[in-house]
Amino acid sequence: MSSKKYLKGRGAQQNVHNRFLQHVYELRDDFLEFCRLEGEEADKSKTAYIPIFPKTIVNKVTSPDVGMGYSMNPYQGCEHGCIYCYARNAHEFWGYSAGLDFERKILVKKAAPQLLEEKIKNKRWKAATIVMSGNTDCYQPAEKKFEITRKCLEVFLKYRHPVGIITKNALILRDLDILKQLNEHQLVAVNVSITSLSEKTRRLLEPRTATIKRRLQTVKTLSENDIPVNAMLAPMIPGINSHELLKLAETVADNGARSFGITVVRLNGAIGQIFTDWIKKAMPDRAEKVLHLIQDCHGGSINDSRFGIRSRGEGKVAQQIHEMARLARQRYFADKTFPKLRTDLHAQYKSGQIKLF
Repeated sequence: MSSKKYLKGRGAQQNVHNRFLQHVYELRDDFLEFCRLEGEEADKSKTAYIPIFPKTIVNKVTSPDVGMGYSMNPYQGCEHGCIYCYARNAHEFWGYSAGLDFERKILVKKAAPQLLEEKIKNKRWKAATIVMSGNTDCYQPAEKKFEITRKCLEVFLKYRHPVGIITKNALILRDLDILKQLNEHQLVAVNVSITSLSEKTRRLLEPRTATIKRRLQTVKTLSENDIPVNAMLAPMIPGINSHELLKLAETVADNGARSFGITVVRLNGAIGQIFTDWIKKAMPDRAEKVLHLIQDCHGGSINDSRFGIRSRGEGKVAQQIHEMARLARQRYFADKTFPKLRTDLHAQYKSGQIKLF
């Protein structure tokens, strides 16, 4: 570990400057020394839950690189603290830093279930899968307190509307009762994110997420209840977890996953600075090697915004990762299929109950 102070339990190790703000906030050494002498905390690490009041909750996804048409996020910011998370940049639009603020200032949309109901009851709305957690995890620790995700699932069930879920938290099993009811009508699919089989790696990359053991148990429990699970083995970070790809694919297949997906890590916007600072503190012995491997996947840069390429990467390192993924699908998923969710049931439930005449 580096001699620089490492903040355990958090991903980001600093608050980077918000590109939309004029002023820069920093903790000066003289202020830190004053706090030390006075026995005061210079920077409290406690998580704050801040209510916000959006007018809409369902977002149309226009990116050709994302496999979803619509998404919704009950929370902005995420206490999981995954160091590579692309959603960090979105926190800047709210006036916060993409660094520690993203993990410690969680914006809570308590009206999400009502806004969702208004959206899918609209006469002009045509049923299409809405993915919960297109940006931040809908089962992050805040959900245990607010239960917004559960209430949204009740809305999806009431109106027989298809829903997808992306999570890396075992808290989803709390809602197994609703998920089973949705699945009876082929209305739900779950994506469980598993980026490593090493707890040491998991704790560094994703400090406040469920353990690997609990995530694999989540895949197994959902699958045993016939709820379709896709394992998100993403992002693949060369020099950190890419060597685990084949074993990861085999393990999730053994636990019942019907498919898996990967992306190659990219560090856009503020994430590049956050990740670089983190890896020099968390993995100083391999920091430069990993950064150079990431650059090799994106034309010499850790930042890549090119549609069609940014999530796949290019070059020999990225090619090797995709070749391993192809081999894994042939070896462990050749006889598995992932079902398509139904969209034909919703129309007759627009009023909240089935039309008989």
